[in-house]
Amino acid sequence: MDLASRKSPGDKGDFDVPDYIIVGGGSAGCVLAARLSEDPDASVLLLEAGPRDTDPYIHMPVGFFKMTSGKLVWRYDTVPGRHINDRSMVYAQGRVLGGGSSVNAQVFTRGCPEDYDDWASQEGCTGWSFRDVLPYFRRAEDNDLLAGDYHGNGGPLGITTPHPHRLTRIFVQAAQQAGLPYNPDFNGRSQAGCGIYQTTTRHGRRCSAVTGYLKPAAGRPNLTVRTDVVTTRVVIENGRAVGVEIIEEGRPKLLRADREVIVTAGAIGSPKLLMLSGIGPAAELRQHGIAVTQDLAGVGANLQDHMDVDTVYELKGPHSYDRYKKLGWKLAAGLEYKLLGTGPVTSNIVEGGAFWWADRSEATPDLQFHFLPGAGVEKGIGDVPSGNGCTLNTYFVRPRSRGSVTLKSSDPRDPPIVDINAFAEPIDLARTVEGIKLCREIMAQKAFEPFVAREHIPGAATQSRAEIEQFARDAARSAYHPVGTCRMGGGPEAVLDPQLRVRGIDGLRVCDSSVMPRLISSNTNAAAIMIGEKAADLIRGNRIGQQAETLQMA
Repeated sequence: MDLASRKSPGDKGDFDVPDYIIVGGGSAGCVLAARLSEDPDASVLLLEAGPRDTDPYIHMPVGFFKMTSGKLVWRYDTVPGRHINDRSMVYAQGRVLGGGSSVNAQVFTRGCPEDYDDWASQEGCTGWSFRDVLPYFRRAEDNDLLAGDYHGNGGPLGITTPHPHRLTRIFVQAAQQAGLPYNPDFNGRSQAGCGIYQTTTRHGRRCSAVTGYLKPAAGRPNLTVRTDVVTTRVVIENGRAVGVEIIEEGRPKLLRADREVIVTAGAIGSPKLLMLSGIGPAAELRQHGIAVTQDLAGVGANLQDHMDVDTVYELKGPHSYDRYKKLGWKLAAGLEYKLLGTGPVTSNIVEGGAFWWADRSEATPDLQFHFLPGAGVEKGIGDVPSGNGCTLNTYFVRPRSRGSVTLKSSDPRDPPIVDINAFAEPIDLARTVEGIKLCREIMAQKAFEPFVAREHIPGAATQSRAEIEQFARDAARSAYHPVGTCRMGGGPEAVLDPQLRVRGIDGLRVCDSSVMPRLISSNTNAAAIMIGEKAADLIRGNRIGQQAETLQMA
């Protein structure tokens, strides 16, 4: 059934009050809607501010490069960063059903097991160790090649190990020549090494949280999905969340929930909604004339993200996907995809990568790399003069800098103030510089000699450490991995308890990437899916048996 055609509740009294209202149809929101509606006695209403996922570029893996700008993303302008030469950057977040899973590069990496163990042991997140969360990663997966203790088969989310471009295979060879071992599975016991990324695709198409979770559930009479609905406030009565205020077709409405309101609006949207609802730092709320319902200083604090830096290389010939920018090649690729479902359109472009160390005293790799057999793939990243290039980017996976999300005003239409505070901690810049140096080392290996003509960005003139630092400050951009702004845990800054319940408010949870107390050591969408899976069981009172107990964790 077409999700948009579902009959939905309107104003109070229009329809039976749903048990659960989920605010935000992103990765975790779609998972929750599908899982909670498995109970035929529980009614679920999912609200999404953006449109349905009908744009054809969403479903083509190669189409992600069209998704970082345009109507399907929130485009937040960050405040100028003192440590990135007073630059402001556009902070793109999904504004479409499926959220980030509909617009991202489809790279599926979970992070290190140690990331989750640190959540449990150091952040007070009881029940979130790797042993606890692995069963939920496995439950989500329908992996096309890998099985065993670390993987799942038959789950909602299609996970594919793709057939990479020739130049991506050359990258893996070059990385091995630079001393990185080959890793056939970044989602196994260890991330360390180089290899090919698994992707959220199935049969040559993107497998978003909509495709994997929501569409198979669309026929359920107890699940309602409404798009193009802006939620402006969670309604709190006597210390309990009882519903939400929305704007739909230009009209304000009140929707009530019988059991819980679950906020899944992402690391930018979730803290904004809580603050508009009177939940957040009391002084800031009063500054905007918002009545304080619950004073929680951690709302909007603790923003973390990976700061990505791209190195770009000009090739000696048409050795990359850049050839498909020419009309003839583009038409041929489109025809192959339409007729056979194969070819370059099935590539997510971000095919290869690596995890390695800048500092070997760290227990796990502190750098991540993405190799793209193309140049200028994303808007704003430099093309090359000949039109034929490739890109290798890097970031420090565990940045120490912390930013914030605050309100511009009490008007829900105003975007929040996003301060990423990039490179505020010197170690973040230092590790990034080491990542850039390793990019250069890999690209200088013998395997690339027949293909690479020269380094285009940053270029041969950038050599000293000071020059590389300046380049990083000029070029660093968001990797689209914001987390942490409604953190769970046990400390005074925690917004949520480990059950993802908002402290001091009954019937209200947050379940998305904002709950992460620390940024994981990889791309974040797999973890957001896992959070949705685990949150569904927390809400239902279920618990998966700890299949991970038998694993060799040391």
